[in-house]
Amino acid sequence: MILAGDVDVGDLIVLPGADELVLVNRVRLGRGGLIFTVTSASGDSPEEERLLKLTTEVRLRQRGRDTDR
Repeated sequence: MILAGDVDVGDLIVLPGADELVLVNRVRLGRGGLIFTVTSASGDSPEEERLLKLTTEVRLRQRGRDTDR
């Protein structure tokens, strides 16, 4: 789970389902989630930016424990 402020411009992150690091160039709020503009951290193709949208996850707290919904 990513909370507000967890990822900033300049951070190196690994995307879900991937093995390589990417560099975060921009972070903005979109409908239902966060939109990251990322490039390869290896520097192989610095001009090749990708947009990645991470959607929100709704979590409910029921009787003292988290439940996924």
